Amino acid sequence: MKIDKSKTFAIIPVSKFLDAKTRLSPTLTELERENLLKSMLKDVITVLKDVVREVVVISSDVDVLNFVKDMGVVSLEEEGATDLNGALMQAMAWCSSHCSNVIVVPSDVPLIKPGHVQALLKMGETFDMVIAPAKGGGTNALLCPSKEFQMKFGECSFFEHINEAKSHGMSYGIYDSFYMSLDVNTAEDLGEIMIHGSGTEAKKFLKNLGLCVKSNHGSERLHVKRGA
Repeated sequence: MKIDKSKTFAIIPVSKFLDAKTRLSPTLTELERENLLKSMLKDVITVLKDVVREVVVISSDVDVLNFVKDMGVVSLEEEGATDLNGALMQAMAWCSSHCSNVIVVPSDVPLIKPGHVQALLKMGETFDMVIAPAKGGGTNALLCPSKEFQMKFGECSFFEHINEAKSHGMSYGIYDSFYMSLDVNTAEDLGEIMIHGSGTEAKKFLKNLGLCVKSNHGSERLHVKRGA
């Protein structure tokens, strides 16, 4: 059965704010990393709310759930000690009672736009599953049925999700987009937000920190630092 966009919910899994983006610690303080995640989460929620029927945020962090409570989303608290995929399966179980399809988007895909989500949903009219790859073999968006599909986020999850679709005899489409491929783990990723994140809360936040970006010809293409 192909995707019906009128019956699609979005799921955003969110880690604890205090654990936010530790790999960025050479560039940002703990509080700055937390506020960056909040900015990116706002951007992702805003985009998804414009396109899908309902947005569901799941987290084990009460601070996260309090942060989103006035954003017009459904907030679910994780039950028990679980990993990312366990949390997502809990959200899938809740969604399966309300919708036929879900689109899973991490909270750190800062360049996402409504047109990207609309394109994914359009592809869902042809394919049973649609996936947007992240840099490095991960998954930055996954559109699939809300039942009988196992979440495989983690190492090389792009290929794991394709294998999951194949195991169910499902057709799949790949939405390959530079903007959708960016998740945030390094200072260079911050540079991409500074260059390409026009109109986003994430870019506004980084600019307010006084960060600037310059092209670089070394091991990294972009060099990010504070000040001019």
